[in-house]
Order: sequence, then C-alpha cells, then structure tokens
Amino acid sequence: MVGIIMGSSSDLKVMNDGAEFLKKLNIPYEITIVSAHRTPERMFDYAKNAHKNGLKVIIAGAGGAAHLPGMVASLTPLPVIGVPVKSSNSIDGWDSLLSIVQMPNGVPVATVAVNAAQNAGILAAQILGSSDKIIFEKLVAFKEELKEKVMKSIEEIKK
Repeated sequence: MVGIIMGSSSDLKVMNDGAEFLKKLNIPYEITIVSAHRTPERMFDYAKNAHKNGLKVIIAGAGGAAHLPGMVASLTPLPVIGVPVKSSNSIDGWDSLLSIVQMPNGVPVATVAVNAAQNAGILAAQILGSSDKIIFEKLVAFKEELKEKVMKSIEEIKK
C-alpha cells in the first residue's frame, strides 16, 4: 500500500522509522532505493507505475538537493510525502527541507520535519485511513496511546 523510497542507503536509518510505524499498524509497504540523480530511469519507472503496482501513497526521503520527492510527485497521481534527510552533504537538513517544501503549484509534496520519517508513516496511514475503517480505528487507538503517555507523565511529575 505504501512505497518508501530514498535516494541512498545512507538514508535507511532515518526512513526505517516510517516503515516501523506502518509495520506496527500492519499496513503493507515496500522499501527501496530510487535515486533521482544516479538512477533517473528507475525513478521514472517507479513513479509512473506505482499506482499500477498497488501503491496508494509514496514516502520519499532525500538529503542534499533532495529532488526525489518532487520529481516523483511530478510523475505520479498518488500523494507523495517528502522526508528531508540531514545527510553528510547537507546544511543541517535545511537545504533538503526547502527543496522538498518549495514545490510549484500543481506538484504538491506533503513535507514533514527533517528526519521525521515516523511522521511520514503516520501521515501515510492517515491518508489511507480516510477510506479504510480498519486503519482508521488503529489510528484512533494510536492517538489514545499518545494521550495516555502524556497523562502518565503528568502523574509521574506529581510524585
């Protein structure tokens, strides 16, 4: 249901956080490397055929110039969520963030914070949950867990 792609294997540590959230909710996903700069034909093929291959949402992580999310969004009718990755050649991730978030009209990319692949996984689940009752109910339970953690922290502070 969800395709998780990244420009390089060095992004895997960050992108695994999104995969782990999807796994927690039993949402099927695939994860692979698709470089906009080093394998542009692979990127074109992946993006153009993603919906034919059963994907509903794409999460694309990229560092540096971070062209992958925007280029994929230009090639697919599916929603794309960009994850700016703070990489070894980036300016604290700001270059990646701005590259992803500043898309022209007609080619939107939902963008999460730098290295926030877990939020990308949550957002992908929310997109899917808007039309899937089972996923929706799992998200309701997840939100309740978040609330319970805060309430527990409040009680611990009082002690």
